Amino acid sequence: KRTEPMAIDPAVTSMLASALAVMLVVSATQKWRDVPGFHGALDRYGLLPPGLLRPTAWTLPAVEAGAGVALVIEQTRVPGAMLGLGVLTVVTGAVVINLLRGRFDLGCGCGGLEDEQPLSWGLVLRNVVLALLLGVTLVATTARVLTWIDYLTVVVGGGALYGLYVVANQLLANQPRLRRLRYSA
Repeated sequence: KRTEPMAIDPAVTSMLASALAVMLVVSATQKWRDVPGFHGALDRYGLLPPGLLRPTAWTLPAVEAGAGVALVIEQTRVPGAMLGLGVLTVVTGAVVINLLRGRFDLGCGCGGLEDEQPLSWGLVLRNVVLALLLGVTLVATTARVLTWIDYLTVVVGGGALYGLYVVANQLLANQPRLRRLRYSA
């Protein structure tokens, strides 16, 4: 008895890819808006020699943005997902190393509102979920042509997924503040 390989509807894959693409491009843009701040965050992680900090502060966001752009183009989705997985693996590894060192007070260096977010296992979990979602974009899709309603689903669903990502990030960033409020009363 022969089993068919798993396949996902192309609208679902496109929806995930679009949400992840926005997340990657916004993340890269936030880092580029404050390259000196990102350089400092990289330095505080204590993992790179001083000579690699500046090139990394420019290259990592470029790779993030490239992965995001590649994700939205069907013909380059696989390399984009692989590049995104590589970025997530590297940054999550850096977070884990610093958490194991006991450095919970270190800012994540994510840029934007999340920049104030201290390292946490919640941040690691968030990145694992993002990596799993990137993995889903690598699964083969069923052979069908997308219609206008599919494209509408991709845009609205992708926007909703990105919104959930933003909310989850804000909850992670607020957690230490709430803890301080709770114990200061």
